[in-house]
Order: sequence, then C-alpha cells, then structure tokens
Amino acid sequence: MAAARVLLLLSGRPESVSFAQSVCGLLGARSGLGPWPMHCSLKQGRLVLSARPFPGASFRLPLQRPPFCPFAALDQQPWASGAELPTNRGVDLGVAVILQSSDQTVLLTRRTRTLSISPNLWVPPGGHVELDEELLDGGLRDLWEESGLQLPQGQFSWVPLGLWETAYPPRLSWGLPKYHHIILYLLVISQESQQQLQARIQPNPSEVSALMWLRPDVAAAVAATEDGTETPRHLPQDLPPLCSAVELEDGGARPLALPMSTLLRTTPSTAESKERVSTGTKFALRLWLQHLGSVTALPCASGAHVDPGPAKEERNMDPLPSNQGSGK
Repeated sequence: MAAARVLLLLSGRPESVSFAQSVCGLLGARSGLGPWPMHCSLKQGRLVLSARPFPGASFRLPLQRPPFCPFAALDQQPWASGAELPTNRGVDLGVAVILQSSDQTVLLTRRTRTLSISPNLWVPPGGHVELDEELLDGGLRDLWEESGLQLPQGQFSWVPLGLWETAYPPRLSWGLPKYHHIILYLLVISQESQQQLQARIQPNPSEVSALMWLRPDVAAAVAATEDGTETPRHLPQDLPPLCSAVELEDGGARPLALPMSTLLRTTPSTAESKERVSTGTKFALRLWLQHLGSVTALPCASGAHVDPGPAKEERNMDPLPSNQGSGK
C-alpha cells in the first residue's frame, strides 16, 4: 500500500484512512451538510486532520462533502460496496489553487473532454501532491503545468481556504467510486492584474480546453447553485446572460461567449459529461467570497454587494494573515 497521504487523529495517534471510509464520517460528521471545523497540519505531502486541537496543528479549516457523497451513502449501507472497492489504497491528497488577480477576479479552467476523471468540468488549476512536496509548492506546480503561469517570488500571498472530500464517479447512481480524495483549496493572491496574468497564460491543451476569469458577482451566483439541494438560492436578476471565456482550438485560442446557464448547472443524477462547474469548486468559491468580504469589507468592483452565502456556513474558521512568497 502506498504511503498514507491523509491521516486522522482519532485516538491520539495519526491513522491512515482506507479507500472506502468516509473521512467526514470518521471525524464525527453525521447529519447535515456541514462544513465541519477541523484542525490540521499541512507538511510535506501529508495532511493530518482532527476534530480537536493537537500539537503541530497549524490551521483550523472547514471540511465539507457533497450531499450525495458516495462514501457517506456507503457508510449507511456498507453491504452495497461488496468486494468491488479497492482494498489496498487509501485516500489521496490533492491541492487546487484559487488564483486571485489584483482586480479581484479568479481563474477557472475547463477540463478537456478526453480526461478519464471529471471531463468537461470547470475547476481551478490543481492536482495530486507529490511525496515530500510542500502543499503550496504542489499547487503552484499544478498551476504552472496547466496554465503556464509562474508567479514571481514576492509578488503573491496565500492562505488555505478549506478542505473538500470528493469521489469519482461523484454519485452512487453513476457507479461505485474509483477515486477518493481530500482536496485542499489554497487562495493565492497575485499582485498582477487579470490582464497581466492573462497575457502570460499558456494553457496545456492535453488538460485544459478553455479558461475564464470570474468576477465576485458571477462567482456568488455560481456558488449559490448548490448541488443536491431541493431549493436553489435566490439569484440576482441582473446577471449577464453570457460570460467571456477563452477556448483552445486547433493550436490557438478564440473568444468564447459562455451561457450563464452552463455555469449554473448542478450535478446530474445519471452519468454524463455535461459542461458545468464542479461541486467542490462551488464550495471553494463560497470560501473565497467570504475571505474577500472579511478582508475588504467593501462592495465589489461592479458596485453590487456580494452575498457569499448563509451565515451558518463557517468558512476559514480562524482568520489568518496571508503568507508571502513561496510559503516555505
């Protein structure tokens, strides 16, 4: 079995998590949608989590899973998993970068249709963390591999936003899960504007088919379309019908007018690769909006007040100063 990447402090010492176990469930999550505040240590490709403070814990972050999480469902009906789930694997660790420009927009990329995991989804740049790799370094590496962006030292700051338990396929109705991750969302705040960053982007066509920058008002609308809920939140009436994006085509790039309705889609109950924003990305956008509001306490650039979500959803539980540079 590969080295454990996600460890839980359940009885005083770090323990690995088997593939079929729900991380949220083991840490005490039962009913409700969360998020649940977790103490964590982030060091050299490993994440240690506990519902209680422990020596070496450096952050207290919200942990959440989708309402239709397969592992939560399997906790309730363990007989359904049979012998088809992996027995020699644990829970993998990933990192995703919410890259914020100096003019307060964030970068999302659309995964290509040919990818075997989560094709055609809009997500922030991210991926696996290598063994012994610092989590920020892994996020910046994935940002560079997918977008071609390398951020100059001393010209960005960063702060962890939250943790997301994810599976693929994302719902039991799609089939038994083949992948199980905890994703750490990192907010990386660049001193460069969207225009400056866009001028340097060179997307990797094997992974990225399009990219776009979201304003806070659009991000708030996307984040409000919660997957797995019966009643969507009220959406602003003045949302633009189209969002500007850039699509890769035949070795080049062309402007793309993306319908707002595409970004507001939710996860379907049957397996299909319809273009939409991933559920975890919506969670991360809510965290970003709350962080943005707590830092600026001002209206967004468009002049409209952004509602990041209901007050019951705790985000970055302990407001922390942003870190400068490489974070090492």
